[in-house]
Amino acid sequence: MLEAIGVNSIEDLFDEIPAELRSNQLAHIPAAIGEMELLREMAARARQDETRLSFLGAGAYEHHIPSAVLELISRGEFLTAYTPYQAEASQGTLQVTYEYQTMMAHLTAMDVSNASVYDGATALAEATLMAVRANRKSHSRKILLAGNINPFYRSTCANIVRNQQIELVEIPYGDADGLTKAESLDSFADEDITALVISYPNFFGGLDAVDELTDWAHGIGALVIAAVNPIAMGMLRPPGEWGEDGVDIAIGEGQPLGVPLASGGPYFGFMCCRQNFVRQLPGRIIGRTLDLDGNEGFTLTLQAREQHIRRAKATSNICTNQGLLANAATIYLSLLGAKGLKAVAQTCHERTAALLSKLTAIEGVTCRFDGPFFHEIVIRLPKPAGPVLQEMAKDGILAGYGLGRTCSGLEDCILTNVTETKSDQDLDDFRDCLANAVV
Repeated sequence: MLEAIGVNSIEDLFDEIPAELRSNQLAHIPAAIGEMELLREMAARARQDETRLSFLGAGAYEHHIPSAVLELISRGEFLTAYTPYQAEASQGTLQVTYEYQTMMAHLTAMDVSNASVYDGATALAEATLMAVRANRKSHSRKILLAGNINPFYRSTCANIVRNQQIELVEIPYGDADGLTKAESLDSFADEDITALVISYPNFFGGLDAVDELTDWAHGIGALVIAAVNPIAMGMLRPPGEWGEDGVDIAIGEGQPLGVPLASGGPYFGFMCCRQNFVRQLPGRIIGRTLDLDGNEGFTLTLQAREQHIRRAKATSNICTNQGLLANAATIYLSLLGAKGLKAVAQTCHERTAALLSKLTAIEGVTCRFDGPFFHEIVIRLPKPAGPVLQEMAKDGILAGYGLGRTCSGLEDCILTNVTETKSDQDLDDFRDCLANAVV
């Protein structure tokens, strides 16, 4: 091989790397061990990550996943299948993706859905780029971001669009209720605004006045991007029905729909939009049709990736289809149905309210925001949140997300989530553990 490419040695392949940056030996790598010893070592390390209870949300949520979901997506036809490049030869893959898109469009009350993107944060960045392309009446490339959107989404969005001459302007939220008010937008009423991004529920679990915000944006010619929790859509009005005309683009994280928590991923983002913006929607869109013999079939209706069209006309070069996870969501939604999804959402809300009542009975513990909420709440502690969270973790309870990490002025607050997986005993254990930790 070296002779064929005209190189004298393997070392010559790396001659561009400065000598001071090269490691001559891997001094910290332990000696080789056998398979049995390795498995024992990995099992011991895995046990160090075990927790008894997790109330940690902040964008990723622990829901019950019916056994059929993981059983079905573990089949080889799904588990090892790659994105089909001769798509029509993969009718099964196309059909399940078509069903996924149909369900997501119904869930959000939007006209069309794509075949998913990397995750919810990436979906927000893609929606921002999409809004700039779609809103041809706006030339400012200025996007208003509600300050109570997930900070990880804001950071990801900024990293992706900052070299696209897009200006992101953060709108402050109310100190008392954590909500974005329409009056906080009044200073932008006479400006050229491309889009407004709002979250429902917001990062603090609160429920903003989305009808008012949507109508305000449309009133000045701006598009509306909604970042929504898909489980919450089981009991809350979907973005396609907000205000007079509904939002223009709806995005979110699909992980709550049948995807387990696994050390930070993988996740998948969903994107839906109005029909008149469909050609600006990144990714793939599956359609249902009839062949020459009148038999039903599925096909790639739109392919907006740079692999399918000229690069200059591509809507995105990172709009991969997280197909396996979208399949999991399709099976999950099929098993639950509309009534089941609503029951899950209602149970989450009721148990969150029950936990709030228990925690605020502890001396010095209060609810930070007084607005309405879905299944997350912000709890203010009588001391900094960091040490309290560490103390509770020693008892195997992940109490929530310390907001001081990303939100100035909330160093004594934790964001706590409750889903249908938590029992009354779990809530009591949380209360007792917190009471001991704040003493």
